[in-house]
Amino acid sequence: MKKVVFLAVFAFSVVLMADAFAVTKANTGCGLGYVIFKNKSGLISEICAITTNGTSCNQTFGITSGTLDCGQQSASLSSNERVSRFLADNLDNVASDISRGNGEYLNTLGMLMGVNEAQKSMFNTKLQRSFNRIFTSENVTHTEVLQNINNVLNAG
Repeated sequence: MKKVVFLAVFAFSVVLMADAFAVTKANTGCGLGYVIFKNKSGLISEICAITTNGTSCNQTFGITSGTLDCGQQSASLSSNERVSRFLADNLDNVASDISRGNGEYLNTLGMLMGVNEAQKSMFNTKLQRSFNRIFTSENVTHTEVLQNINNVLNAG
């Protein structure tokens, strides 16, 4: 019985001591729970923030949209992910357009890579001239193509 009382008093003391600390993003992560409880302090608030984040599945939305106090991934990372997915889904069409130096898939690739209208012609020509450096074999993967395109564009 003494152990139960001791454990209860100890647990209560920990909760009271933890009440002195505010909810931090480092402990809870970003998301709806953090937004709701960020101005609260204490272990109970952190547990509620974590539970809210975990049960409402909102962190993914917050991270991808840059909302709910979640910092969106850097533009280049997000852009590279979108470019990679686009290439994975459309590799043959992109290859065809690059070989011609124009086309809908090449325009979309340029847009996803942040090529503005003034740079579009130079972008298309550079990729067309470097086709063999980009598509190095019949079995080239979309990730290799993306790396090869970045190498071509960064070569100057």
